[in-house]
Amino acid sequence: MSIRNLQYLFDPKSVAVIGASQKAHSVGAIVLRNLVEAGFKGAIFPVNPKYDTLDRLQVYSGVKHLPIAPDLAVICTPPETIPKLIAELGARGTKAAIVLTAGLNVHKGADGTSIKQLMLEAAKPCLLRILGPNCVGLLVPGIGLNASFAHTGASPGKLAFVSQSGALVTGVLDWAKSRGIGFSKFISIGDGADVDFGDVLDYLASDADTHAILLYIEDIRHARKFMSASRAAARSKPVLVIKAGRAAEGAKAAASHTGALAGSDDVYDAAIRRAGMLRVFSTEDLFGAVETLARAKPMKGDRLAILTNGGGPGVMATDALVLGGGKLAATSADTLHQLDAVLPATWSHGNPVDIIGDAPAERYSKAMQILMQDAQSDAILFIHAPTAIVPSIEIANAIAPLAKAASRNVIACWLGGDAVAPARRVFSESGIPTYDTPEEAVRGFMQVVQYHRNQTLLMQVPPSLPDDFIPDHDKAQAIVRRVLSDGRSMLSEPEAKALLAAYRIPVVETHIADGAEQAVLYARQIGFPVAVKLLSPEISHKTEVGGVALDLESPEAVRAAVQGIEKRLHELRPDATLRGYAVQAMARRPDAQELIIGVTTDPVFGPVILFGHGGIAVEVINDSALGLPPLNSVLAHDMISRTHVARLLAGYRNRPAADLDAICRTLIQISHLVTDIPEIVELDINPLLADARGVIALDARVKVAPANTSVGVERLAIRPYPVELEQWVSWLGQPLLLRPIMPEDGAAHIAFFNALDPEDVRLRMFIRMRELQPAQLARLTQIDYDRDMAFIATRRRTNGQSETLGVVRAMADPDNEKAEFAVIVRSDVKGHGLGSLLMTKLIEYCRSRGTLEIVREALPQNIGVLNLVRRFGFEIRPMPGDGVVTLRLDLRQTS
Repeated sequence: MSIRNLQYLFDPKSVAVIGASQKAHSVGAIVLRNLVEAGFKGAIFPVNPKYDTLDRLQVYSGVKHLPIAPDLAVICTPPETIPKLIAELGARGTKAAIVLTAGLNVHKGADGTSIKQLMLEAAKPCLLRILGPNCVGLLVPGIGLNASFAHTGASPGKLAFVSQSGALVTGVLDWAKSRGIGFSKFISIGDGADVDFGDVLDYLASDADTHAILLYIEDIRHARKFMSASRAAARSKPVLVIKAGRAAEGAKAAASHTGALAGSDDVYDAAIRRAGMLRVFSTEDLFGAVETLARAKPMKGDRLAILTNGGGPGVMATDALVLGGGKLAATSADTLHQLDAVLPATWSHGNPVDIIGDAPAERYSKAMQILMQDAQSDAILFIHAPTAIVPSIEIANAIAPLAKAASRNVIACWLGGDAVAPARRVFSESGIPTYDTPEEAVRGFMQVVQYHRNQTLLMQVPPSLPDDFIPDHDKAQAIVRRVLSDGRSMLSEPEAKALLAAYRIPVVETHIADGAEQAVLYARQIGFPVAVKLLSPEISHKTEVGGVALDLESPEAVRAAVQGIEKRLHELRPDATLRGYAVQAMARRPDAQELIIGVTTDPVFGPVILFGHGGIAVEVINDSALGLPPLNSVLAHDMISRTHVARLLAGYRNRPAADLDAICRTLIQISHLVTDIPEIVELDINPLLADARGVIALDARVKVAPANTSVGVERLAIRPYPVELEQWVSWLGQPLLLRPIMPEDGAAHIAFFNALDPEDVRLRMFIRMRELQPAQLARLTQIDYDRDMAFIATRRRTNGQSETLGVVRAMADPDNEKAEFAVIVRSDVKGHGLGSLLMTKLIEYCRSRGTLEIVREALPQNIGVLNLVRRFGFEIRPMPGDGVVTLRLDLRQTS
């Protein structure tokens, strides 16, 4: 990821148009005209040896003849000219270029190197950044920059739009212009050979002119980079996504149910949710959601109260709400009593609150005020259909001040056209999200709900990890290596269960028998009843060939089952190899629910974890949710909640609720397993029985493949906890663990903060703080290990619990040139060298990852930090007039 030199792309002071032309309808002519007509205030340099002047501008015959090195070059010349032009521009000192030309993947030369690759190689020595190729260009309306061949311009605004599709760029420009929607940046990234979604998101996240980011995505090529940048951007401003290609490409052959269930679009959906972004499914929804989110108040839930003057619109809104996954708010008895006092006897006496078509403004106002006091709802949908009795504008003038001052979200639907246009305008000017139909209004409400859910996942702090989860990694790795050394890709069922058991996942006792008599022997050893299952590497789903026999109560039944399985296999699959029979105990769990937990490997995002309704009909039921590892308890609970089987797990009739913590623990254990063992490419636990007693895996399939040891965790879209950075040290004669912070450290971090002296907090934060807010705690404990690091010093107390004694952190820029650091030690243990231990750890880490320097601003009164950094050779300089000093350590110098 890199934002290096992107300022020259998005805020240039001079632009060269290479390939400028006067030929009608040519790209060079349109780009030059757009630059001139948009009112760009900087210098414009047309380049083309065929002309002397164009649009009253002097034309230059080549790059070397330009009077200065332009900040930005827009290239619209044939593909074969591009690499040489990029090299010339880089040599002159240009730092950014937009390559509009398509067809750069054609080959050139005997070695088959593409022109695109030659272009990138020419740009690399000069750090010249390239937007494109095969793009429409770039618009920055605020500075009058239209460096594109779009047919129209854009108005200034606070939205940034980024698209892979050139056709969509021009369509959205036209659509937005007709609706008065403006943009801070309008970016066509085309092929994204250099500047891609990750780079643009990093730049826009800190762009003060951009309040929300809109993405049109066709595909992602660098998942880790994209997830890192999008998670960072989504913490600072709304990021909304349209992902094209939702339709399934057709079922591909898979060795597991998980592989068949986890479609490509579902994986993108999981990634977007995990990053805290909001996915929408149409251009209109994209801009509608931006308006709604911009005006929305904080949302606590998904319960909607509906206030309407017509039964039909209220029913339409209810249908849309329930089908969209929302909840109709219950109406309290007190609210019903108050409404009875102000509404006609014929009102609906429930939610939706239908106050009848003749309702005057006063009736609307009283009903709205009552609903605003009801704690049973999280938002109110106001619906009005025009009548001849009361002008809509009167109702708007009465309701708008109430809605604007409300503590919860109020959204509006003004049904109709000209008759309600003035009323709709009053609401819009009051900052109230306003829609044309009940369905659109409900969709807007659900977008806010989903965005809130995604942001909550991004910010919520999970509870502490249990101390008893210590997997046997060596045993698991040995099982996988043995299978691969045998030339196999599929683990046998007993091997798969042994692998799960190594990660403390409960499994049913299983043995392998080579024939009927050995099967009987194992059955007697286990105890009747037992189950017998076919073992064959060619058979993925045993039930399809009658390869499973259950509830076998006697030796005779076991013998008959083995013989029957062998006979059916030879009849149905004579090509299959019989490797024996798995004999296992029957799990008597009559109240248990059959679940599936699995792993598949997505070609873009790497390992993906699936949870859902299990059993032999798993693909028919198709009730599942996906998540990206690593998982924690919050993310695991969210995965479960997004399935229909979650309702069954909550208990019903006389069936007690299942142990959700045990299910979550299994999801987390699978997350650790797939993170630790890169050879695992597919995994199924189906069924996983879950009831009030816990969970147990009855069947498991695991597919493995040799792993490239050079990639390791790089195959994961999100970098997991870097356990290799843990370090035990001796401090004051006691063991102390220096390790990266993790989300589960939330409770310990609150205790650490509460133990700090208020003056220490002021010196660290520059302000006085009494407590950490939830969002602050999430930012401090849920870090992206790819770009940030925080090491804590922790020790065990006598009660066995861990406590945090100090923390040091570094936040690097996207180019990893500079990292801002901070260090603080618990007030009661200062002065014993703990700060030095933490700073040594941080400096070694930053040097190892190639960071050039670490910096910080500090108050002059912070004597402790100033003395600490002097010992490490920091340069300390006062900043005139700011009342602070800057601390800087050049990491390129050896200590």
